[in-house]
Amino acid sequence: MINRASTRQQIMKKPKLGSGKRFKRLTSKLKKKGAKNPKALAAWIGRKKYGPKKFTKLSRKRKT
Repeated sequence: MINRASTRQQIMKKPKLGSGKRFKRLTSKLKKKGAKNPKALAAWIGRKKYGPKKFTKLSRKRKT
C-alpha cells in the first residue's frame, strides 16, 4: 500500500532556495501568461516575498 502523504510531498517538493531553479520556473510561467518582461516581474515578486536584502543575497549566491 502506498502512503499518499509521502507521495504528495515528493511531488510538491520545490527546488532548493538559491539554486535559481525556482526563478527560472516562475519566469517561464510568467512568459506563458504573456508578461512583457518576465524576468523583471519575477525579480519584483521575489523582492516582495523575501525582502530586498535576502533577495539580493540569493541572487549573488547564484552568480558565484
